Amino acid sequence: LYNCEGCEAVVERPSQSMLSTVQLATANEPGERMVLSGRATLPDGGPAANVIIYAHHTNADGLYANGTNETEWSRRHGRLRGWAKTDADGNYRFNTIKPAPYPDMTMPAHVHLYIGEPDRRPYYIDDVVFDGEYGVTGSYRAKQEFRGGGGIVKLEKSSGGIWLARRDIKLER
Repeated sequence: LYNCEGCEAVVERPSQSMLSTVQLATANEPGERMVLSGRATLPDGGPAANVIIYAHHTNADGLYANGTNETEWSRRHGRLRGWAKTDADGNYRFNTIKPAPYPDMTMPAHVHLYIGEPDRRPYYIDDVVFDGEYGVTGSYRAKQEFRGGGGIVKLEKSSGGIWLARRDIKLER
């Protein structure tokens, strides 16, 4: 559960100043606008408040680009990364762009999610990938671990043309 590369990034920022809604991509970031939101729940189904969700993903070219030298993870994860802290009902939201698959097409487009629960070491959950898009095949589906629930989500477009992705998260026991 806790042996994951990049989990250290969850604790790079002080949680006291985190909000449940985070802007990952600025308005001038190339790509199609997307909102990734959901609700984190405890194993018994109750709301999971004050849980840190760290997200990072590729840009519209499929690259983790323009990171900074602040930390190893800020360099490796690129500029499209951020931290949300769930509200009292367990809700979170990332305003961003739709990521692209890696240029070598070795994986579907995806958003990495890492979880930071109070009094636990950070851990990763299944990536968010988009049903019906490149690489989300029967073979890919069979390899899901269902960590935090299933990561394959259906994208829908809002009336304003923004992609909407909902990824509810069931915390690990």
